[in-house]
Amino acid sequence: MIDLYTWTTPNGRKVSILLEELGIEYRVHAIDISKGNQFSAEFLQIAPNNRIPAIVDHETGVQLMESAAIMLYLADKYKRFHCTGTEHWRMMEWLMWQMGGLGPMLGQAHHFLHYNPGISEYAEQRYAKEAARLYGVLNTRLSGRDYLAGAGRGAYTIADMAIWPWVSRFQWQQIELKAYPQVYEWYTRIAARPAVQSGYQIPHYSTQIPKPE
Repeated sequence: MIDLYTWTTPNGRKVSILLEELGIEYRVHAIDISKGNQFSAEFLQIAPNNRIPAIVDHETGVQLMESAAIMLYLADKYKRFHCTGTEHWRMMEWLMWQMGGLGPMLGQAHHFLHYNPGISEYAEQRYAKEAARLYGVLNTRLSGRDYLAGAGRGAYTIADMAIWPWVSRFQWQQIELKAYPQVYEWYTRIAARPAVQSGYQIPHYSTQIPKPE
């Protein structure tokens, strides 16, 4: 049995989507970050950096924080949603791109464009411009491909699952998704997956998956 500690954020949804795709049994523990649950002594024993998500795998005794580490662990344990050979490193490349660039930059876009508009014109312009640049990078990668890694047109992997929840907040980032047609097709293709639809609503229903106009 796996215990998942999470909330309704892009980083949390990465792991809940993967668990739903794997179809394995797991228990959900809601960590309401708006109430400071991430600072509780119990949670800090599992995730010393007081960030969701985190897991405890009672079958192996492994407990992990950091979404990418969790996804790599689960993909390796269950031998699904990953690549082999040279494509393994392509998958890793895009997973690290999300962790090092897309997530942090879009997180700042959320802060200045969605939550605190008007606080800093400089910050709004900076992160809106960077969000657009990153969407352009993603659009180029997806040209002629269905997914980010894998031979041929690609295979659905944890790289896609890591990036998709961040793209699902395109409205917060003031991104017109249809301006990036390859990203738009990829986004809607993944959004149609039943496991994505259920994983998006973990630990509870928040909103419908955003649909580009």
